[in-house]
Amino acid sequence: MRISREKAKKICTKSQYGEATWWELLQLNVYLFFCKECAEFSAKNSKLTSLCEKANLQTLPESDKEEMKEALKKHL
Repeated sequence: MRISREKAKKICTKSQYGEATWWELLQLNVYLFFCKECAEFSAKNSKLTSLCEKANLQTLPESDKEEMKEALKKHL
């Protein structure tokens, strides 16, 4: 059940958004028990997600992003 550091980081990120499966979460928790560096990464990632949710950040709609891209292309 050993996973790589890269896979652990991916699962960590997925878990922040509720996208990780229960199997992935189990693998991650076992991994974090042994790797303190990744456990620290996971804690910081959780804190960042929490702060972003509290800030109620908004993103531009895709249509606005496309308009901006086109405008930039015209100016270059």
